[in-house]
Amino acid sequence: MCFGVRDAIELAEAESATQPLTVLGDLVHNDTVLARLRAQGVQFQIEAAAVTTPQVMITAHGASERKLAETRARGLRVLEATCPLVHAAHRAVARLVKEGFHPVIIGQRNHVEVRGITEDLAVFDVVLNVEDVAQLRERPRFGVAAQTTQPIERVRALVQSIRERFPQAEVRFVDTVCQPTKQRQHAAVELAKHSDVVVVIGGQHSNNTRELVQSCGQFCPRVHHVQTAADLQAEWFQAEDSVGITAGTSTPDSVIAEVEQWLCDLSAKPGCLSNHALVEPYATYVSLPSK
Repeated sequence: MCFGVRDAIELAEAESATQPLTVLGDLVHNDTVLARLRAQGVQFQIEAAAVTTPQVMITAHGASERKLAETRARGLRVLEATCPLVHAAHRAVARLVKEGFHPVIIGQRNHVEVRGITEDLAVFDVVLNVEDVAQLRERPRFGVAAQTTQPIERVRALVQSIRERFPQAEVRFVDTVCQPTKQRQHAAVELAKHSDVVVVIGGQHSNNTRELVQSCGQFCPRVHHVQTAADLQAEWFQAEDSVGITAGTSTPDSVIAEVEQWLCDLSAKPGCLSNHALVEPYATYVSLPSK
């Protein structure tokens, strides 16, 4: 779990222990974590108008200044759990606009993080592929930033596409992809290259988890996305498979451990947990013995 998500969860748990708390949107895109928080009394609402508690929390994905102002105008105490790296992306885009660049955000148009970045902008574009780049209008200066969980290879390729489409324009790229995302993506790719099967653990609505699935699928033909160990199926695995394990940024350590333990139980290999190989801090693999 990345530090931004971990800090947001800890803040929600601490605040809800003292007084009622509502989170605007999903604090994280992980059903296991959300269920635990609901059991502790944390409420979730999409809009501030529906909030009945005296305080609300902004998620790790951040929010626009406009939305923050509207929420405070309702007399609510606002707690910000915005990841510091998302804050950095907001500041980077604001600087680009101030310096006269037309902002282009590489990411998912309807993702909460992208909405938080763009809601304060008068004009902007959001692109996710070369087809989106083809729809851009010509402008003298483009300022390009990215959703923090986008694969850096995709981001760099799209920046190059913008430069090639508008050779006369000035294109300034500010790398706002967070370092944990880059390390996780790199580790997952290295893992997939050396695995027969890869299990990616994370919420079904988690963008960074889906990106891991896609990245691993480029190098390993058997990739399975699970939310918990309960989703695993024995028929996915064959004797002597090397099984890679990686997880999204909002996946609890306990869920990862349960998946690894399930695989070790399947392998019936004594000491399996102590014999796993580490591929950087974000991925591991275990070998299943011949049955």
